Amino acid sequence: MKPLHSNQKNPENFDLPVFIRHSGTISRYFWDGKELQLVSVDGNNKFSIWSFSSFEDGRKKLFRFCGAAVRNLFLPREVSENYLEYVKWKFLHRVFSSALQVLATQAMFRAIGIGYSRSLPSAAALNWVLKDGLGRLSRCIYTASLASAFDTNLKRVRFSTSILFSMSIGVELLTPVFPTYFLLLATIANIAKQISLACYLSTGTAVHRSFAIADNLGEVSAKSQIQTVCFDNVGLLLAATFNILFRNNQRLLAALPFVAYPIFSAIDLFGIYQSLKHVHLQTLTKDRLELMMNIWIQLRYVPSPAEVSEREGINFISGKGRELLPIRIGCLNPKRKMPRLSLMTLQSLKDEDFYFICLENLSSGPRLKDHGILLSLREGAQTSDVIMGLLQACYIHKGLLLDMIGWEDVLEARDLSDLVLREWHALMKESKKCARADLDLLVDKMSGLGWICRNVLLSSREQERYSFVADCLR
Repeated sequence: MKPLHSNQKNPENFDLPVFIRHSGTISRYFWDGKELQLVSVDGNNKFSIWSFSSFEDGRKKLFRFCGAAVRNLFLPREVSENYLEYVKWKFLHRVFSSALQVLATQAMFRAIGIGYSRSLPSAAALNWVLKDGLGRLSRCIYTASLASAFDTNLKRVRFSTSILFSMSIGVELLTPVFPTYFLLLATIANIAKQISLACYLSTGTAVHRSFAIADNLGEVSAKSQIQTVCFDNVGLLLAATFNILFRNNQRLLAALPFVAYPIFSAIDLFGIYQSLKHVHLQTLTKDRLELMMNIWIQLRYVPSPAEVSEREGINFISGKGRELLPIRIGCLNPKRKMPRLSLMTLQSLKDEDFYFICLENLSSGPRLKDHGILLSLREGAQTSDVIMGLLQACYIHKGLLLDMIGWEDVLEARDLSDLVLREWHALMKESKKCARADLDLLVDKMSGLGWICRNVLLSSREQERYSFVADCLR
């Protein structure tokens, strides 16, 4: 390649300030006095057996070439920095999960052979079809009942169903021990597996999107499938190795699944737990918003998705522990006693309001710890109304905690004086003023950190809305 314009016959050699990245190599344009050449600057030129100056040089080039090839096969070009750690733990999870599934399948075949040695092959086939059919039916029911939870509690639901999947493997391993109960055990195990599979498929897109920083969701999903297939094959190889080692000892071979199960399951679940810790979701939920808003109110600082992910954890057993004055999004519960201040709030609603905030009783006690804060949204409320309402609720939460003794006296009082009502309305007015002043700046900062502020993901109960009677008559 020669330059288009050259007035010198022998120009001096020089490097051009242009780099090219391709297939894991970095190259730079170089003018050698006659031609423009592309020279590797990381020592990773195109692999060729004739380019080795020594054995050591060949070994290094081969290692770099293989490393670049593996990276291009398994990893997308542009992903977030936490993706590699996620893949490492995914490898651990998939290998041992695949090995366990091989051992469980062998156990179920052994159970069919023991329990149905005198039966027709069609009877065994019928049992297998029945367990699969019931499992898929349960999968449909589970998916329909927990659809919104896949968005709002993704990590907790995914890890919980992973535990369920691990337990299903254990149930399958019991089928040779109780061959006459094959259909019952296999059906229970398959139901658990189908539920876990439904969760895995439903949450996969959200997990992949959290890594796709260049809108390359298709590439991230494709690489994930390659990883899954390859990692599962390693697990198959591991299980096959154990079978080969113990093929001459039937007792050891029969005991192998029960010895391997607790060890492999523990490693599998540990890998899942660690991989989920490196998934930093950018979507907004009620819990993430509340966490960010409390930090914003205290420190005037908005945490990144990685910081929020570290703080919220997985919480696979249950939601957050009991806190003082918890904030809930939804509608008033008619079964609970309504504080008199809440009744005054409902009476003061205006047509331009798209939400209201009030206190609700969590138990029969009159103290502040027996109450919670309710944010109720109106039909037609936009995302900005949800964020504004939750931010105001957090300011009210702060105001109530700053004067706990005074507000406990108010809640215990039988009669509401004009002074008490003025204090409550003053708290509502001041909190709304602070929330309105912070709203635009807070949303801008969240968007700048990568948070998706177009929508707030709410659970089915949090999606309940109220309407004015006049709205229904229109």
